Formats: sequence, structure tokens, C-alpha cells
Amino acid sequence: MSNDKKIYYESMETDIGHLWIGFTSKGLARLEFSIRKDQFAVELKKSYDDIIEYSGTASDYKKQISLYFEKKLKSFNLPLDLVGTPFQLSVWQELIKIPYGEVRTYKDIAIAVGKAKGFRAVGMANNRNPVSIVVPCHRVIGSSKELVGYGGGIEAKVKLLKLEGLNIIEKERNGNKLYYVS
Repeated sequence: MSNDKKIYYESMETDIGHLWIGFTSKGLARLEFSIRKDQFAVELKKSYDDIIEYSGTASDYKKQISLYFEKKLKSFNLPLDLVGTPFQLSVWQELIKIPYGEVRTYKDIAIAVGKAKGFRAVGMANNRNPVSIVVPCHRVIGSSKELVGYGGGIEAKVKLLKLEGLNIIEKERNGNKLYYVS
């Protein structure tokens, strides 16, 4: 990397575990949870030359995320510095439109971005979402209303949707726990 890209990071404790926040001069670039600091650093080193621990007062990113977990913020107002393919960016922009406390299916998102049969591709774009929670991929569910496919784990998806007031039903099938939005 020759363009001297810098990213700042800070962290916080949340209801879903330790959260790492990475931001550039342009905006929020990474949110990761359930990983160690060294794992987060390895991820950042793939795209950034300088990784700097933020030492100022809590950033707006941290403040808004805290308010979200306190149920005092339903819509983030943060600049984003997202890097992805044009398709991924279109999916992420569509995810931002999903209101707090509501869900959409992978098929709904595929139709909205003009790829009606692209629900698997939508799932892959969700999986590559670098700023989950703020770009709310946890609000995307299967067509049967089942909670599926969340990089942070289904338990974190359950917690986030419950935090937003959704009723989640737990069922068991063949010894596996399944969760559905009722």
C-alpha cells in the first residue's frame, strides 16, 4: 500500500460482546464483535497502512452505538467509508433503508436492488458487510421468517432483533435451535 491509508480504532462493551470500531477521516469503516484485538488488527492491516488507537473523547461512532444499545437511538447518522463491489454497495444502501424494529427477507433485498433471483448474492453481500449494526444486516431474515446467516452468530442476531422490539420464537428441530420472527 503506497497511499498511506490511516484508520483509527476504539472499542466498547455491548450487550452482544466486545465491539471494535474502526474509522477513517471519511467515516466509519469497520465494526467487529466477538473477536480479539489482535484479530481485529490483522483485518485492518489488509486495507490500511497506519492503525492508530483513538485517544480522544468517545467518538460520535461510539456515542451513537452506545445510544442504540440503550434503546435511545433508532437511526444512525454517521458518515460511512465503505469499500465493496458495486453490487455490495447497492445491497448495503438497501439495508440502511430497513427501519429499526422491522425485517426484510433476502428475496426482498434482491428485488429492491434489481436482482430478483439474487438472494444468495445478497446473503454474500451481507456476509461482507464491514459495519454490521449500523448497516443493519441483522434485519434480514429467510423467507420462512427464520433467522439465518449472521456473521456475528445467530445468538447476536437474536439479541439485536429483541433489542429492537421484535418477538423471536425459539424452536428445536433435530436437536438444533432455530429462531423465527413472529
